[in-house]
Amino acid sequence: MTELHPDLRENVRLLGELLGQSIQRFPGQDCYDRIEELRAAAKADRLQESGSGQRLVTLLGQLSDDELLPVTRAFNQFLNLANLAEQYHGIRRKQGHASDLTVESLTEVFERLKAGGVAPEELHQKVADLHIEFVLTAHPTEVARRTLIMKYDEMSDCLEKLDHSDLLPDERDDIVSRLSQLITEAWHTDEIRYERPTAVDEAKWGFAVIENSLWEALPRFLRNLDKSLLDVSGQGLPIEATPVQVASWMGGDRDGNPNVTHEVTQEVFLLGRWMAADLYLRDIKALRAELSMWQGSDELKALAGDSREPYRIVLGQLRDRLIKTRDWAAARAKGEAADDTGILFENEDLTAPLELCYRSLVDCGLEHIANGPLLDTIRRAHTFGLPLIRLDIRQEAARHAEAVAEIVDYLGMGDYTSWPESERQEFLLRELQGRRPLVPRGWQPSEAVKEVLATCEVVARQTPEALGSYVISMASQPSDVLSVILLLREAGMQFPMRVVPLFETLSDLQGAPDAMAALYQVDWYREYCRGRQEVMIGYSDSSKDAGQMMAAWAQYQAQEKLTEVANQYGVHLTLFHGRGGTVGRGGGPANRAILSQPPGSVNGSFRITEQGEMIRFKFGLPKLAVQSLTLYTTAVVEATLAPPPVPKESWREVMDWLTSISLKSYRDVVRENPEFVPYFRQVTPETALGKLALGSRPARRKPTGGVESLRAIPWIFAWTQMRLMLPSWLGSDLALEEAARQNRLPELREMMKGWPFFKTYVDMLEMVLAKADLRIATYYEQTLVQDDTLKSLGANLRGRLQGCVERLLELKEQKSLLEEEPVFAHSMRVRNPYTDPLHYLQAELLRRDRESEGKTNVPELVERALKVTMAGISAGMRNTG
Repeated sequence: MTELHPDLRENVRLLGELLGQSIQRFPGQDCYDRIEELRAAAKADRLQESGSGQRLVTLLGQLSDDELLPVTRAFNQFLNLANLAEQYHGIRRKQGHASDLTVESLTEVFERLKAGGVAPEELHQKVADLHIEFVLTAHPTEVARRTLIMKYDEMSDCLEKLDHSDLLPDERDDIVSRLSQLITEAWHTDEIRYERPTAVDEAKWGFAVIENSLWEALPRFLRNLDKSLLDVSGQGLPIEATPVQVASWMGGDRDGNPNVTHEVTQEVFLLGRWMAADLYLRDIKALRAELSMWQGSDELKALAGDSREPYRIVLGQLRDRLIKTRDWAAARAKGEAADDTGILFENEDLTAPLELCYRSLVDCGLEHIANGPLLDTIRRAHTFGLPLIRLDIRQEAARHAEAVAEIVDYLGMGDYTSWPESERQEFLLRELQGRRPLVPRGWQPSEAVKEVLATCEVVARQTPEALGSYVISMASQPSDVLSVILLLREAGMQFPMRVVPLFETLSDLQGAPDAMAALYQVDWYREYCRGRQEVMIGYSDSSKDAGQMMAAWAQYQAQEKLTEVANQYGVHLTLFHGRGGTVGRGGGPANRAILSQPPGSVNGSFRITEQGEMIRFKFGLPKLAVQSLTLYTTAVVEATLAPPPVPKESWREVMDWLTSISLKSYRDVVRENPEFVPYFRQVTPETALGKLALGSRPARRKPTGGVESLRAIPWIFAWTQMRLMLPSWLGSDLALEEAARQNRLPELREMMKGWPFFKTYVDMLEMVLAKADLRIATYYEQTLVQDDTLKSLGANLRGRLQGCVERLLELKEQKSLLEEEPVFAHSMRVRNPYTDPLHYLQAELLRRDRESEGKTNVPELVERALKVTMAGISAGMRNTG
């Protein structure tokens, strides 16, 4: 059995010990003893082959209401500290454990590609032209409060300091003392938010990720990339290259979120500019201290005048304009009037003086100085720009159609909604090619349409660097794209913004290639998009709609065909992957996911959402962020220059056969079984999720309705909380069962060896099955479900889960799950004694909560404890929604 790395185990022990000391101080020794007794019982119950869990359940049943909260908080805090230790271990100074996951360096990957026949010139060109964009999204299953995250970050700093082997005893004691203080502060801080964050709060959280991590990480990563490229190809990275960029949906994603208005979007744009100006001011202050040289080019002296310190003069002028910009943005964000004279607005206003200083230093033979902090600031300026983060806008196609229809109706031109697609296109193209305004003066549209038009006006006032993509959900026809372009033009848009159709459901994915072919056939549009197109693939809703196996195959085929169609029309396609943290939402190890994409679909460009708690796990610390940027970059470069082979036709036929079984068996349960929705509502904490202030977005698109109305994140979150993990395996179980029955497992093993897509799918399924727990799922049902018919469904589902595990082990020829991932398996075992009590407590608290519905005597401690169990289980499962 693989153990945790000794250094990781020591850090987990240290953090747990310090937490125990905090609990001993308050609430006291009795509480600490009770928690330790529960932990020991959970451990002992796990060791019993019968898996009865009786001792733990008995002890939990003896807890008073007053004991519920400190007990749940203790297990939650420990799991957060274990996550912290694991997260830090991935970037620690001391490595060298055979089972540790390491990120292959840029140089290693470049050398391997070169050895495989990639010419150095081609490698350099592809890397210089690389376009990877991370889109931070506010689907937060991130339940930890910002104030706690900041404490966890400082705890990581303490662990890093403890890694130094030359510490004096007093120095070590000081660090441990500070660590103890931080853990005590966290223990005495309420971990639960009681008010939902606003969309602006979420955007500020996104800005904080840049300020606290990416601001430092990005230039460090680009220095590494520059050096590796120079070593392998003989040419470095151009200073204006932006292989990595950051965008956001926070404050721009209004699809199904009535809280995101045009006023919110405007405020977020302004706050981004305020934060950017503030960050650049810090850089400029440091640069003015550094660049005290008197040598300067004639070009520099022409701007600086007759000065012995020309760089400080030029940077001083830039500093003054940044101060004006910051003050202007701060006032405008508050809705106050502000003078915009002399502010920095276009990106070139910022980059030009910095690059002038750079050229001057190089011309004067001071290249070594030019390539220091000044180059870091230039690269930040090109990557983040004056807006700091590129804001995407997302809206549903029907909202744009509604706006166009109202305009057409007002002008007496007919009923747009009843027009066939050909007539809609003809009208939209005629207007786009015409010169007169379409929206009449003085017209008073409905409130919904007024909001759409106001949003377009806010977008039209921005610079290109401030904007990411305009994403249209539920897009299916060229008119869905053309209507957005028309509405933006009417609002005063002066440049072509990327307009991106999003294909989400199974039928959307299957129809996507034809929809895009129809759009490319429009000559005017091909000219508009300038030979570049972005298409978004939705992972969450397709998985909820069709089951994970069918969704994965449909996504793969859609990407293949979309790539073929784009090539046919001479369009460079960027696929925008709407992935989440969990397997059920397209999550999993990023490099393996990228390297298993269809050949040709990753062509030097890649866009991906980073959602919820995964933002913190990937980018929360500078070293983590550098590691994540390296991992994505190497995978995209490798997928571009050495894509996987085209799968055999026989393998495609097998996937068609498997997914026809999985789709039917999934929908038979989720859509056709009348007991399913009542069972889901009773056995999971879905109805209680509203108590947890997770984000600004409502949990449902509609206040009523079944599973189809539920957002993908609460859907996954609810099943994860009670460990049935249903969305990620239902359907795959019967497909694998039938494959085994027909003796086709050898074919599947051949597919695993030769087809990265299928291997990745099977490995992700194994990871989910390892997180499932039949004993815990059974306990939730026993506690929360009374109806025998529903219990019969539950027994059937658990039997299918067990069958899926058995078939997967047979397929992989293993005796137990995660034999190839021993470190991850051991990590799960370490967490079980801490997650088990939270699961059993949650089931009991849900029972109490439901029994008291409509009454006024629900103890506040019970409510709070229920919320903490959700947070704790999230921490224990890591990627939850």
